[in-house]
Amino acid sequence: HVQLVESGGGSVQPGGPLTLSCVVNGTTTSLNCMGWFRQPTGKDYEGVASLDPFHGATNYADFVKGRFTISQDQTKNTVYLQMNSLKPEDTAMYYCAAGWLGGSWYWSTPSKYNYWGQGTQVTVS
Repeated sequence: HVQLVESGGGSVQPGGPLTLSCVVNGTTTSLNCMGWFRQPTGKDYEGVASLDPFHGATNYADFVKGRFTISQDQTKNTVYLQMNSLKPEDTAMYYCAAGWLGGSWYWSTPSKYNYWGQGTQVTVS
């Protein structure tokens, strides 16, 4: 069983930075993808970024490329999402997710992930 705990959300002014953390508890050998998703109020989940914890390969949505960075610290069992140059349209609940995906092309498909955190709110205004 895997438990994900996010933290680091909050309110920030446009152009500011924020870093989200996701602590991964439990057996992780069955996971080949860590993802960050977001859900703006009243909208569907959006894939933001993903990371292959074994090989370090990453994927990013076009709307965050060059602004967000996903990374990990395996000594702390933690995955990070560093967000820079935040925009009001980045306002959303952000979720950490983990799973064993059948291919990297599924990285932005929420249904492919087995485990989800409780979410952390990011507000840019």
